[in-house]
Amino acid sequence: MTLAAALYASVGHGGASAYLAVMGLAGVAPAEMKPIALTLNIAVSLVAMTAFYRAGHFRPKLFWVLAVASVPAAFVGGWLQAPAPVFKMILCAALLVGAWRLAFGGKNEDFQSREARPSVLLLLGFVIGFLSGLIGIGGGIFLTPLLIFFRWCPAKPAAATSAAFIFANSLSGLSGFLIKGGSVPSLTWMLLPAVIAGGWLGSCWGSKRAHTLTLQRVLAVVLIVAASKFVII
Repeated sequence: MTLAAALYASVGHGGASAYLAVMGLAGVAPAEMKPIALTLNIAVSLVAMTAFYRAGHFRPKLFWVLAVASVPAAFVGGWLQAPAPVFKMILCAALLVGAWRLAFGGKNEDFQSREARPSVLLLLGFVIGFLSGLIGIGGGIFLTPLLIFFRWCPAKPAAATSAAFIFANSLSGLSGFLIKGGSVPSLTWMLLPAVIAGGWLGSCWGSKRAHTLTLQRVLAVVLIVAASKFVII
């Protein structure tokens, strides 16, 4: 869990998809996996958000437009049950395509950001927020590659924006789950110190030392790990 948190936090993510995969392999009860993953996600994304914000990479305008639509959608998704296997396979394929594009898409030294249309960001935030709450993740595995692909921001600002996005969505998704009558399993509190430590190490490296191309390739690995989650569970 510590290694997963470090890997994900280095690109501004909380690690929920990896935690779900590990818990699936470890035989954790399916009913407990979603609240555990969301709680750990909240902690790690908060650590990552703080590190990337302090390093000066956060884009508040981009975040708020996305969050306005994503947070209520994540709440609704958290209220509902997990998707069908076919839907999971579609998401798995999308993540693998994203990983390939990031790993072999070339260098970004000449990266020039484009202004994103608010209507597009609102729609994107709503869709990703709903999927995040439904599956039990924060949505960074979908948001970060899209921010880079559409050239709305380079890797480090994308990581910073995604960290805040993941924190807000995970908190909203967990709230929806708890209001429905769910509870956070005791296993969560045993895992928290390990993921916080990993998140701190990973986010410090990603926000200050990592090269942009290196960060994109780390993100590609993260997407592959996330895709494996949909196969395992």
